[in-house]
Amino acid sequence: MAIDARVSKKAAAMTLIAAAAVSLTSIPAAAHDSTSRQPAAAGAGVQAAPGTARLPGGLSALSWMVADAETGSVLAAKNPHRKLPPASTLKTLFAVTVLPKFSSGTVRRVSSGDLEGIGAGSSVVGVKEGRRYSVADLWRGVFLRSGNDAVHVLAAMNGGWGTTAQEMQETARRLGARDTTVKSPDGYDAPGQVSSAYDLTVFARAGLANDDFARYCATPRAAFPGAGGTTMIENTNRILVGSHGMSRYPGIIGVKNGYTSKAGNTLIAAARRNGRTLLVTVLNPQSNANNAVYKEAGSLLDWGFDSAGTAQPVGTLHAVRTAYEGGGPLGPEAAELTAADTGGGSPRRSALVLGAGAAGVVAMGLGALFGRRRQARGRTGQGPGPV
Repeated sequence: MAIDARVSKKAAAMTLIAAAAVSLTSIPAAAHDSTSRQPAAAGAGVQAAPGTARLPGGLSALSWMVADAETGSVLAAKNPHRKLPPASTLKTLFAVTVLPKFSSGTVRRVSSGDLEGIGAGSSVVGVKEGRRYSVADLWRGVFLRSGNDAVHVLAAMNGGWGTTAQEMQETARRLGARDTTVKSPDGYDAPGQVSSAYDLTVFARAGLANDDFARYCATPRAAFPGAGGTTMIENTNRILVGSHGMSRYPGIIGVKNGYTSKAGNTLIAAARRNGRTLLVTVLNPQSNANNAVYKEAGSLLDWGFDSAGTAQPVGTLHAVRTAYEGGGPLGPEAAELTAADTGGGSPRRSALVLGAGAAGVVAMGLGALFGRRRQARGRTGQGPGPV
């Protein structure tokens, strides 16, 4: 017997926003402004400000982006709006959409219907029909093992596969992510399913504003219910764990990796050093080198941290921004994730706020959507345009 999930006030906030017909300001991808500047030697499709330190060599990905998670500044990018299959990095949007709806202690007895339709060859964590799992168990299965079986169960709790895909699409639009078309919530290859380095960076940034998302995506290993007890599962993100020939990246705090035959290797990586958090998204490296997606992400993170204070933004993310509030440290989960690797920085608790305008209702709704109950702090001022 499946236990009905309790819909939280956070989920109700989503309904409130929709009912009020309030949406976030979105900016067209093809904006003709200073974001098109490219140094001559940067390569086709690459955007980086003149005078910026030379970008790393050996970048073979079809698309990539480096962004500052705090300010939303895009420091460099290649084909950031190119629509490509995202593989399991799309699970970030799934989590941003569904995670706030169910408390971590809610328990689900898995039915056969919950597991219907899992694609052939899917990555799974080992969810079994008839067993009881907490929502926290299922999210660990999603983030650590990229378990499509766990995604299917959570989607069933959320009203079904089609309903969840539709809600993910709506969430993407509210966040200003216009390159994404959702067909399969787990990221499994499906005709017409695409996203972009830009959109995936937006999803990861939104997710990191939620303590649960931040904790799950940064967890290297965890216990998971198995036959006869519990078993240990390990995160498949190699630069988070330090496995398969890769070292753990200094300051790494997540976020999500993926692979399908159509998408190739995909990765969103976030790292924090000296109080600064960077996001790097890398889609489908072409070099065929072992661990190419991780090596290219690591070199872009290195470049971003080394360029602190000198790299001029070539663009910005949309109006919804992650701001670090003064006056207090991170919560226990986030502090634990960053303290060992931040090099003595002073991380701040994150919250989603609007850069300007319509801050009242929308900021209040987003605070509920992403699990925050704090006052949003607006920011104004002119800066670079959207990438």
